[in-house]
Amino acid sequence: MADTPTSRMMHPFSNMQQRQNPNQFQYSANPQRPCHTYQSSPDTHVVPQHHYSLNSHSPDANYENQVTQNKYALDSSAKADCMRHDSPSSNSFTPPSVRSGSGSPSSQDDSHSDSTNGSPVSASCVTVTEDPTDLKQKLKDLEAAMLGPDSEIVNSLESSVANKLSLEPEKWMQQKGIPRGNLKELLITCAIAVEENNGLAIDMMVPELRKMVAVSGEPLERLGAYMVEGLVARLASSGHSIYKALKCKEPKGSDLLSYMHFLYEACPYFKFGYMSANGAIAEAVKGEDRIHIIDFHISQGAQWISLLQALAARPGGPPTVRITGIDDSVSAYARGGGLELVGRRLSHIAGLYKVPFEFCSLAIAGDEVEERHLGVRAGEALAVNFTLELHHIPDETVSTANHRDRILRLVKSLSPKVLTLVEQESNTNTAPFVPRFAETLDYYTAIFESIDLTLPRDDKERINMEQHCLAREIVNLVACEGAERVERHEVFGKWKARLMMAGFRPSPLSSLVNATIRTLLQSYSVDYKLAETDGVLYLGWKNRPLVVSSAWH
Repeated sequence: MADTPTSRMMHPFSNMQQRQNPNQFQYSANPQRPCHTYQSSPDTHVVPQHHYSLNSHSPDANYENQVTQNKYALDSSAKADCMRHDSPSSNSFTPPSVRSGSGSPSSQDDSHSDSTNGSPVSASCVTVTEDPTDLKQKLKDLEAAMLGPDSEIVNSLESSVANKLSLEPEKWMQQKGIPRGNLKELLITCAIAVEENNGLAIDMMVPELRKMVAVSGEPLERLGAYMVEGLVARLASSGHSIYKALKCKEPKGSDLLSYMHFLYEACPYFKFGYMSANGAIAEAVKGEDRIHIIDFHISQGAQWISLLQALAARPGGPPTVRITGIDDSVSAYARGGGLELVGRRLSHIAGLYKVPFEFCSLAIAGDEVEERHLGVRAGEALAVNFTLELHHIPDETVSTANHRDRILRLVKSLSPKVLTLVEQESNTNTAPFVPRFAETLDYYTAIFESIDLTLPRDDKERINMEQHCLAREIVNLVACEGAERVERHEVFGKWKARLMMAGFRPSPLSSLVNATIRTLLQSYSVDYKLAETDGVLYLGWKNRPLVVSSAWH
């Protein structure tokens, strides 16, 4: 579905500030690039999946010199037979680690070929006379021959190149009207330059950005460190290698599990999702003796502990509960084993509460699920749960199979009592690159600000948590395209359209669920806001909606 102004639902927070208008950005018609394997420089640490690390790094000592290498390579030594004039337009940005291996233009052998094939700008030579005073005139004559007799064009080209070569990043930004110290504006300006393949602008801005970001700084500075690495990875078409080549940089599984728990406790986003979904399920299966829950992202199974406890307290005794858990590789790595560990843990807890319990494991990706995998039995009240998972399932923009809508139709065919959907309220699925970059910057700024309130900026655990639990999401959104971009969020209005096309109808969350969430938020900052619209709950930070929870039947 295309991104249009009408596709974005009105934000539930009435005092919502005006957000950046994507239409203000200009972007080229260049096709989106898939990601290819690229080995990043040794000082670059970019993270895998939602839970891996990406360390900001300083620019290389020679980086600013490298990015301002001469566009003209002139050799007037006794051994030189010709001058070489490289067209500025033919030079494209190459990351420092790639560029360092190829040498600077001035260090390469000049061409002595008399061939007339190829671009005359990049291949032509002119004999250097012994009189050095003729050198400048020879160059002008050559340019005039190539560009025509209009001396204004020749002078303009020479002046433009000379200006580019002499400008330092600071002066260049001042000339372009980019305010110094405005990190957000500079990040977006750099994203526009990346979209337009403006190598000079990129080379000027990236070193400046790296001076402005820090993983132990203010929220925007910390987020900026990962946004910059995402831009660099995109330029190198290395987004895919973030997942592959940096596997060795993952923390131990036990450490990753600790960081995930740290994030769970630091802010209420996961608790909001779990509690609102559980409340909707408990109401939908009220009075049922046999309950089957299909969880498309069971993770460590933490969501179901409170529901088992609530079902145990039912008047007349608890129902029989069966949970089918669908796994993901990150959760498996964190727990240090397969779904049998989740099954044992939940079985133990159900035993403590005296709830008859069965666990079924399904260790396949969500987009691979078919009806035969789910083992639905007659006489069971079925509930299907999607907590922060459906946006990972590819839609029609990625594959003609359109697994996102296929899965929703499959679930509808099972006639569930309830489907619960918890998703990030962000518009990154089909948005073009620059608006997507701005949306990611806006969304994660609010996330990082809310974390900042809870934990000191120099806290090592906070740094690890952000690097291992958030950074890869950010880099994936910025660096990757096509099937490699797995983070594909949609706003609630789009989810609503998909669900209704699949045959679902809204099942408003009750006032009891609303009251339970408000009680939860009393333990957190007053800057967390809860809003309800037509039975749909939104949790936000200040004026920015971040997570939305809804139920369907």
